Amino acid sequence: MENFALILVSIIIGYFINKLKIFPKETPIILNQFVLYISLPAMILLQIPKLTFSIEVIIPVVVAWIVISVSAIIILFTSKMLNFSKEITGALLLVAVLGNTSFVGIPIINAYLGESALAYVLIYDQLGSFIILSTYGTFIASYYSITSELNIKIILIKILTFPAFIALVIALFFIGTTFHPVVTSVLSSLAVTIVPIALVAVGLQLRFRLPYEDIKPFSVALITKLIIAPLIAYLVCYIFSWDNQASLVSIMESGMGPMITAGVIASMAGLAPRLSSAIVGYGILISFFTTAILFKLIT
Repeated sequence: MENFALILVSIIIGYFINKLKIFPKETPIILNQFVLYISLPAMILLQIPKLTFSIEVIIPVVVAWIVISVSAIIILFTSKMLNFSKEITGALLLVAVLGNTSFVGIPIINAYLGESALAYVLIYDQLGSFIILSTYGTFIASYYSITSELNIKIILIKILTFPAFIALVIALFFIGTTFHPVVTSVLSSLAVTIVPIALVAVGLQLRFRLPYEDIKPFSVALITKLIIAPLIAYLVCYIFSWDNQASLVSIMESGMGPMITAGVIASMAGLAPRLSSAIVGYGILISFFTTAILFKLIT
């Protein structure tokens, strides 16, 4: 109960801070940067070494890539069937495919499955969502936008120099290692900031504008992201007979709301900014209810 209270209160605080214009406009960016550059790497260094090398470590990666690939195909097919514009198709390929597996995923998984599950969340997020965002996300934004060009070198540099990815590489070398209590204490103090700071940032960025003409693509996006994606993940785990904590985390992660960063990329690329913001805003809130239902169905 305490975890859910923190999630709700943090988002509400962020939302009303934005409405009251108490903090500068750059606040969400600064908070996100703190999480990405400090809190998330600290959590990765704290949790990943607790893993042991086994098939369970691979499960979140496999599920993440299959879910996102199949979801993208579904969006392409649906967009063609419903005659969506190139702009809307590009937007949906970002916000209806990529999930908020860290900022929202971490506190939700922690609330349902406990701290022991966070290592698998980080694997799903870093080796799944983050790399896919950096590669697939950049490609989609470039291909569907007339204002940008695809640069493979820049994509590769962004991946290799991203703090959380560097932390993941380092942490993998320490799997099975017990850190000195002082190191653990420092990492824990930094890692614990991820939930309130990330969720306040989420609240600051929520947008709720949905004209009538956007209802159809909006519905397609949320049905794909919140219902079809976790169903795909469940089927993958069922086919491979994966029934463990890693598979539970993978299914839950696949059902998280739309990724805020994907919405930002869509807006910056001119891909239906108003629609993208609405999908992210409503999608995150609705995902709190759909993940609760999902958890009851799979446990």
